[in-house]
Order: sequence, then structure tokens, then C-alpha cells
Amino acid sequence: MNAAGGQRPRAGTRYGTVEGRWENGRVAVFRGVPYAAPPVGARAFAAPGPPAAWDGVRDAGAFGPTAPKVPYPQTFAALLPDPVIPGDDCLNLNVWTPDPAPGARLPVMVWIHGGAHTRGSSAVPVYDGSAFARDGVVLVSVNFRLGVLGYGLFPDAPANRGLLDQIAALSWVRDNIGAFGGDPDRVTVFGESAGAISIGALLAAPRAAGLFSRAVLQSGAPEALPRDRVRAMVRRMASLLKVPATAAAFGEAGPAALLAAQAAVLRRSSPLLGGPAFGLVTDPGTLPADPLEAAADSGVPLLVGWTAEEHRLWLAPTGGMRTLDRLGPLTVALGRLRSGKDRAAVRALRAALPGAGAGDLAGHLLTDRLLRDPLRRLAGARRAAPSHLYEFRWPSGVPGLGACHALELGFVFDTLAVPEASWLAGPGAPEQLADEMHAAWVRFAVTGDPGWAPWDGNGPPKVFGGPERETARGVERPGAGAVLTP
Repeated sequence: MNAAGGQRPRAGTRYGTVEGRWENGRVAVFRGVPYAAPPVGARAFAAPGPPAAWDGVRDAGAFGPTAPKVPYPQTFAALLPDPVIPGDDCLNLNVWTPDPAPGARLPVMVWIHGGAHTRGSSAVPVYDGSAFARDGVVLVSVNFRLGVLGYGLFPDAPANRGLLDQIAALSWVRDNIGAFGGDPDRVTVFGESAGAISIGALLAAPRAAGLFSRAVLQSGAPEALPRDRVRAMVRRMASLLKVPATAAAFGEAGPAALLAAQAAVLRRSSPLLGGPAFGLVTDPGTLPADPLEAAADSGVPLLVGWTAEEHRLWLAPTGGMRTLDRLGPLTVALGRLRSGKDRAAVRALRAALPGAGAGDLAGHLLTDRLLRDPLRRLAGARRAAPSHLYEFRWPSGVPGLGACHALELGFVFDTLAVPEASWLAGPGAPEQLADEMHAAWVRFAVTGDPGWAPWDGNGPPKVFGGPERETARGVERPGAGAVLTP
């Protein structure tokens, strides 16, 4: 049935029929569709299992429950929308499609959200998939377990359960997306921050082989954390809960107690400075190889990139930038030590960023080491498939943020009109830039070519929102002083 006919769209899955809604003209939207059983009780720390089948027609008009998580600190909550929808059935996904008819065989894009493996969901308004469906792509967005439920390392539970959830969702796409008009042989996965790190792991995970044919990594490099670093989070929680550091004991503690303990340990974790954290680990059963090395050997075409001032999201809102600037040379020295960079790198950075404060210099050093350098190495090392490199340089209208982490999301999804997009972008974000960036992502999903040549290890990346000029280091840094002072 079509939108003009007034009847709601329906699609048949292996588990039952779902009924969605027509929105934004001729876009059929199905929300909250289960792809795995609720992770509660004995399933809380287990690998995902199939959902129960249902009789009749299941309503898919509203987002399903979000995974249990703790809220962002207030400074970040004011910038990053993160809805909480209660309920146990959190292993669900959403589908936006222009043609919910078997046989349409449209390209598919599957979105893996970010949030440091501890926050985020598919219900974030900026992730609305209508623009992708408008442009002929079936867009799928996924919820999966977070924090200790998804990534806590235990002796009596499988590792990387959040990754296993994502693989289960991709398996659901393979088996069911044809009923929504999608082509299971033309699936592109894309994600940002922890979502991009997850995609790096999907490139390396044997269980994910064949489930997608292209991948986009936005502001996140493939990585596996040292097992002791993840175990430390579990041990800290166990100490607070006064229980053994086992999945069985944590399961008996109850959801509220787990979230309270998780909130306490997360306050001591930093994306820039490292330390204990929840995240992916190498593991014989789920992730047997180092993700960065495996991604370099993968035959999957990649689109990878970053924003010009990733670090400003973490430092500017908290006042950390001002504190680091006051410390001056000590900040730069600590940044160099923590990043493993030499003095020549600091000199090159000062030359590229004349007038930059100590906080910016240290922030660039750290994000180069953690993010941009690994992505450059990945793109330059690949031989079996092309890698297209980009940098996003448009500075936010919110004072102090500059071209910060996550700013590109409203442009990629072409959702700048969504009120929540202005929390990070500020007023007056350029729609023309969103049109350009969104079109590149669609083109990559459809053809494998986003519109510029693959990177050969030399020269600058494709630039969105700023001048494209080559320097001796290969990438020109932004130099506008207005975005370097919070």
C-alpha cells in the first residue's frame, strides 16, 4: 500500500509482520523492531538469542526501549541529545525505506551510534533516516547493549557482547531487509566515534564476514583495549557493589545498582587521557585479531575521516581548555608525553596553528595519536580495496566548540532542521554543506565512490567546510583564532 492510499505500511519478517508509519511524504518508517531476545535475567550477560515470534501484526510506530545507560554529565547533556526509553526489549532496530516492497532491491545503510560504548541510542533525533530514504537508500539504525552489559569483561560470560548484538542485527538485516525493499547484498555499515570503533571490529570479526560490503568510519579508529583496562572497570564496580567480579554476581545485583556503580566508575574515565574504560578486546571467540591490522587487510571499501578539532568537545564545555591554557608549557609537555609524539611534531603543529593555546596543542597531539594517525595508517596500508579520506572543518556556531567531535552528524544525516542538531551546531548551520556531505555518503553506499579519489598515502584528505590546501604534513590544520579560544 502507498502513502496516498492512507493505509499504514506493513512488512513481513521471519518472526512476524510489523506495521509502520508513512512520514515525510513517501517514506515508510518502522521503529522498535526486535532483532534479538530481551537481554534480561539469564540473558543479561549472554550472547544474543533470536526474538520470540508473534502472531498477528506488531505495531512498529514508536522507538523501542533504549539500552540501560547512565546520563551524560550536564555539560555534555546540553550538547548531545540522548533519549531514554524504558523497557526490557532493547535489542531493537528501526527502518526507513522509500519502497517497502519485496523486490525493490535498494541499497542499505546500517547506522551504529557512538557514545563511548556507554551511551547513545538509535532514538537520537539527529539520526533520523528520512533523508537517506528520500534519496533511495534503506536506512537501518540499531540499539545494542552498552557499558558493563555490553562490554564488561567477565570469566563466566562471552566478551564483546555489544559487538555480538551488532552482528545479530546485521544478520537480521541479511535475512529480513528484502521485505522492506532493501538489497541484502548491498549493505554499507557506518558509524561515528565508538560506532566507528565497532565497525573496525566488524571488519575483523569472523562472524560478521559477508554481512556488509562497504564501511564508513567517522571519528573513530579500529582498536582493541588491553584486557586489564576493561577488567579494571569491572573490578571497580565489583568493589562498589561488594560482590565478586563475575557476570553471575552482577546479574543478581539488579539494574539500578549496576547503573549507579557504573556511573561512579565512569566519572574517572577520560576519552583523551585513557585509563580504565569499557570497550572491545581481542578474544578468540569474537574478535581474534587486532582490528586495525585486520581492517588494513580487508577487501571492504572504506570511507574514513575526522573533524578538524575533535578534542574541543571534551575540553571546551567543561572549562578544561582554559585550565590547560593556564598551565602553558606543562600542558604541551604532558600532551607530548601522553601521545608519544616527539618535539618535531610539536614544532610542526605550532607552525600549522600559529597563536594556538596550550590546550589546543595538547588536544591535537592526543587526538592525532588516538584517532587521526591510526586512520591515516589504515587508509595508507590498504591494498585489497580503496579508502577514501575526509576531514570536516566547519566550526560550530556554539562558542568554543570549533570543528569538534560529533559535529558532522547533522550534516551526514541532513538533519540540521531537527531542533536537537542546533545543540551542537548552533544557529545558521549551512544546509548546502549538509547537502554536499549527505550526498557523498549516499553515493558511496550506492556506487562505492563518494566523489573523490581514494587516498594513496600522500596529500590532504577531501575537506568539507574549509579550504583544501596541501602542507608538508599532508593535512592543513584550521588556523582561525576565533575557534581556538573557548
